[in-house]
Amino acid sequence: MCRCPWLDLSKPDYVAYHDTEWGVPVLDDNTLFEYLTLEAAQAGLSWYTVLKKRQHYRQAFAGFDPVQVAAFTEQDAARLLQNPGLIRNRLKIAAAINNAARFLEVQQEFGSFARYQWQFVNYQPLLNQRQTLADYPARTAESDAFSADLKRRGFKFVGSTIIYAHMQACGMVNDHSIDCFRYPQLIQQVASLDLRSALGLTSP
Repeated sequence: MCRCPWLDLSKPDYVAYHDTEWGVPVLDDNTLFEYLTLEAAQAGLSWYTVLKKRQHYRQAFAGFDPVQVAAFTEQDAARLLQNPGLIRNRLKIAAAINNAARFLEVQQEFGSFARYQWQFVNYQPLLNQRQTLADYPARTAESDAFSADLKRRGFKFVGSTIIYAHMQACGMVNDHSIDCFRYPQLIQQVASLDLRSALGLTSP
């Protein structure tokens, strides 16, 4: 069974993530907040490093409930900095708390964060044609636009490279290599998914 060229096949948990999560369209807001928080924590590190700590993050960040995280105090931030299960970077932890508050603002404006996020690909996952590692860009025009808007809204640790990784993880793009077994599976899954209807939007 062929898989993406970036995947380290010696790590069973990483393989499971690739096979079941990476690139699957996400419409649930708490899950989107989870990915945003973890992607921001990844900055300067490998995704696998963060993935191994995900359960610790879920426990420390109230199951990635943005309402609860937005209410975290300075004392909560200090407690998180002492948590050995997290990446103990003061700026990243402060960004997660800040981003939760900004996330709630987006929800209030758009009805859900998913409605806001998916507009950057016109509510349809982009289908790419990756073959080798060299084919994977660090950023795209879409991630540039998404990143710029998040920054304008006050989000932190949301550079275009981080946001493109977020888009890949959340299925806004199908970046599985064309010979990966997940590539056609996700094409078929997306073909049966009406994102506008799922998001409660009317047709254009």
